[in-house]
Amino acid sequence: MRSTILGALAICVSAALWGLDGVALTPRLYNLPVPLVVFLLHAVPFVLMQPFLHRSYRTLKGLQPGDWVVLLLVALTGGILGTFSIVKALFLVNFNQLSVVVLLQKLQPVFAIVLAGLLLKERITPRFLSWAAVAIAGAYLLTFGLALPDLDTGAATARAALWAAIAAAAFGSATVFGKRLLSALDFREATFGRYGLTTLLALLYLLVSGTGVPLAKVTTQNWMLILVIGLTTGSGAIFLYYFGLTRVRAIVATICELSLPLSAILFDYLINGSLLGPWQWLGAAVLIVAITMVSLRPANRPQPQPATQIAA
Repeated sequence: MRSTILGALAICVSAALWGLDGVALTPRLYNLPVPLVVFLLHAVPFVLMQPFLHRSYRTLKGLQPGDWVVLLLVALTGGILGTFSIVKALFLVNFNQLSVVVLLQKLQPVFAIVLAGLLLKERITPRFLSWAAVAIAGAYLLTFGLALPDLDTGAATARAALWAAIAAAAFGSATVFGKRLLSALDFREATFGRYGLTTLLALLYLLVSGTGVPLAKVTTQNWMLILVIGLTTGSGAIFLYYFGLTRVRAIVATICELSLPLSAILFDYLINGSLLGPWQWLGAAVLIVAITMVSLRPANRPQPQPATQIAA
């Protein structure tokens, strides 16, 4: 019982840290180009992992070609596309209701289960489809209320919502690919390999795009934030999440993960003074309930590991 309580507490803390990151930390890197932010958010934690996980190199060298392909897919979806999209979304709203973006990212289990059905041949039930539709309706209310979406290029909220949905799809995809990867690596090695390969891919993108690695643009405050993210809401929260996940059932973990959207709303209010409107509160409640019901699938069916384990 004590171990279960400790595990649940660890998951709650890690999820709350991700909520804090989306509201108070990553958005304050807005002065930097998004590709550079993606690179630094992976490169710094990867460097910090070296003293503790350097033995993972030996395991990674022994991976089969198919496992390397899966690791590459995890890095491309959860690392490059997912991180780029969520950072882009956070930057677009300019500190205006950042919790909306964080909550929309909670759609990722919907995408994960759909992709699991397509690639892993897991059965998609009518129950899932019903709750997925409810989740999408809740996401719409959260973003637009009862108004029609403004798709004008100047409508930051609509564009941020689109990028947040892309991030959810990317992290959901990384969930499915990660399930396959974790059959070849333990979570430490998978996290180490994912951060390392994402760092390399992000660096290659910066070099090929012609921008180089403009570290001169990184201020002292930026470096401090990146270091804090690397130690806490980045790799630190991932390892804390795994510590908890080994001690509780998946159903308990799903409930504990609600600390993420709840903390995002709280921190957005306390730090930025942003408060959801009545219809947004309803949409947030509908989204959280629907995602919980989507995630709480019958125990006799295989479930993808949460994307946050190796993709966040």
